[in-house]
Amino acid sequence: MISRGILKDISFHQGNADLSRYPFSLPFIKDLDKLKIDAEVTFFVGSNGTGKSTLLEAIAVASGFNPEGGTVNFNFNTRSSHSPLHQHIRTSRGIERHKDGFFLRGESYFNLGTEIERLDEDFPNLPPIIDSYGGKSLHEQSHGESFWALFMHRFSGNGFYLLDEPESALAVERQMAMLVRMRQLVLTNSQFIIATHSPLLLAYPGALIYEFGPQGIQQKNYQETLLYQQYSTFFKDPALIVKQLLNR
Repeated sequence: MISRGILKDISFHQGNADLSRYPFSLPFIKDLDKLKIDAEVTFFVGSNGTGKSTLLEAIAVASGFNPEGGTVNFNFNTRSSHSPLHQHIRTSRGIERHKDGFFLRGESYFNLGTEIERLDEDFPNLPPIIDSYGGKSLHEQSHGESFWALFMHRFSGNGFYLLDEPESALAVERQMAMLVRMRQLVLTNSQFIIATHSPLLLAYPGALIYEFGPQGIQQKNYQETLLYQQYSTFFKDPALIVKQLLNR
């Protein structure tokens, strides 16, 4: 059952944006008059530099999340690097709001862990924030373990979760387990928007998939995506592909 608080679509208004400069020069911008995102799970896929993470970030900031990640209650700023695209994004939602939410940026997750430690030190009389992440410092775990602690402990359901390449720290078996965890959270009226290079995560049943490329954004099914086709071609005969790549 799809939550009534679900993000339904996003629309782009040009305003005074210079379409010759980044990020407005990215090919997907020309298709962003309105983009439907009305599924429980939506994936953004595509090669590096096509804009999938840029759009995810813009949706996150337009939805009230800290640009460096975390919940809407975080407000730290290590280095301002987010694009102004969020200023040109409008979101349309259902009549109810999700009770939980999180924006995961793998590249700044270390900074998030540092901010949690700082807040817990500065406000010792309040319940420790780290308890919501499993009670163990994110810096005292491997990168993959700290990501997994987030999924298992911090994500509480009835949430809006935006994840930028969450597979970057997860082994194959953890990516498979993440599919199970996503399903558990979806059944509690959660919504996911995920930018990914993982063919395992992309296999989530019934997901809405948008592929970013030189021609803009195209909706695809799983087996139509370049990501699936590239992995499929490689695993059919890895020795041959490697031989061709290495000219041997």
